[in-house]
Amino acid sequence: MIFIGGISQGQRLLDYVKTVICSRCGGYGRYQIFMTYMYFSFFFVPLFKWNRRFYVKMTCCGSLYELNPEKGKAILHGRQVDIDPADLTLVEEGRRGDSWVQGTFRPHKRCPGCGYETEEAFEYCPKCGRKL
Repeated sequence: MIFIGGISQGQRLLDYVKTVICSRCGGYGRYQIFMTYMYFSFFFVPLFKWNRRFYVKMTCCGSLYELNPEKGKAILHGRQVDIDPADLTLVEEGRRGDSWVQGTFRPHKRCPGCGYETEEAFEYCPKCGRKL
């Protein structure tokens, strides 16, 4: 008898759309929420999943957060929930600088008062109001 099966890791992008101001880089970004999991397959058919973990990746700087499992399960089941900063645990710091924003070169301005960085052509800082 031949046994064709095994354990693998999977990833699924969840449907969630919300634009926020990133607490890491100060830019506008979207939450990209995905779930990772382990699964057992038998004859290439996944039978059950375990070790589900939910993550949030910011589109502005690429910062990666682990999401509260209860909120992640609610999003997985299609419910509308608000994600608070208390629901996120930083896993990996994103990068946003002079030469890297989503893989392209975009000049930016930095506020001398509060350090807020923007790619927009503002004359005044949208956070503290000082002249850029």
